[in-house]
Amino acid sequence: MATVLLTLAVLLAPVSVAATWASSQINDVDRYVRTVAPLARDPAVQDAVTDRVTDEIVARVDVHRLSEYLARVLADRDAPRFLVDVARSSDGQLKSVLRTGVRYVVHRTVTSDVFAQAWDLANRGAHTAATNLLTGGDGGAIEIKDDAVELNVGVVVEEMQQRVIGTTLVDADQVPGADTSLVLLRNDRVSDVRDTVRWLGALAPWLPPMVVVLAGAGLWAAPSRRRALMCAAVGTGVTMCGLLVGLSVLRQLCLDAVPPAVTTQDAVAAVYDTLVRFLRQATATALVIAVVVALAGYLYGPGRGAEAVRSAAGRGVGAVGAALVRKGGDTGGVGEWLRAHRRFTTVTVAAAGVLTLLLWSYPTPVVVAVVLVCVLLVQAVLGVLAAATTDPEG
Repeated sequence: MATVLLTLAVLLAPVSVAATWASSQINDVDRYVRTVAPLARDPAVQDAVTDRVTDEIVARVDVHRLSEYLARVLADRDAPRFLVDVARSSDGQLKSVLRTGVRYVVHRTVTSDVFAQAWDLANRGAHTAATNLLTGGDGGAIEIKDDAVELNVGVVVEEMQQRVIGTTLVDADQVPGADTSLVLLRNDRVSDVRDTVRWLGALAPWLPPMVVVLAGAGLWAAPSRRRALMCAAVGTGVTMCGLLVGLSVLRQLCLDAVPPAVTTQDAVAAVYDTLVRFLRQATATALVIAVVVALAGYLYGPGRGAEAVRSAAGRGVGAVGAALVRKGGDTGGVGEWLRAHRRFTTVTVAAAGVLTLLLWSYPTPVVVAVVLVCVLLVQAVLGVLAAATTDPEG
């Protein structure tokens, strides 16, 4: 029974991490905005957006009408015939010059701080519990329509209109509107992926507690709880590595699904890496925790290496405590109490570290490392205080 419970907990652990990530994107507006904010600042995405908007603007300009108008002006001014003919056949040159000018202005706008700020504000306003990149609703930075994933750049088009109109030969109603979007990829399984993420978001409140309950019940029923804890930690670490590999495979699949001549793989890669970076971070955090738990379980056991580490730590703490006593730093009754309740203090400090991680909104591997160092430091200080006493029983 213990094996079955622990196996279920290990297998559900990566699903729980993914579900928690999905829920944070759906229900936490600040987290969502932090997720999509880098998109407006990524050079590859900026270039793709610039090209898309520039193409839309240039396509709406009647270049032939402009060349005809230029030819008529030259003819009215009695220009040489060959100049009039050149002007009348200059559609390609005019379009090239127009595209260069429009792209310059659009690129300056897209790479400006105003664009990035407008992007953040627009996506904060577009986010609801049911409208964002995961649910496929309209109005957010990422939209899922039919079998395509699109980057919506219309959310900041008003700022672009202010700068482009008057600089180019484009009327206000010719500038791409709020429906402007950039197709990132096409695949007939896109809607299935979206539905899966929806289910993960719905299950997020239940999966983490379920994993904890299954793991706790499995450890309680195990003949050797220390070994069971180590096995569960190692298994969890393996499944987290599997999740990281799966994300890398999914990234390649997304790049393979990029429509030809629609956008660049660099832009799609940047969007994918940006959107899943917090999921990768959460997975890495769980992996680090699993490694720490496995090492702790090993060091607590009877192995030669574990005994050597414990012995060396004990000698070091004892030496520091003895030196403190020699300098008149006898801890007296406090040291005696700490020595008598060493197991209690060890468990309490470790539990405090675990509680800190549980209460931390979105712990990272760095946070785990800092908490671990703090726990070890507190344990060392308590050990020194316990050793710094002249109690004859010491």
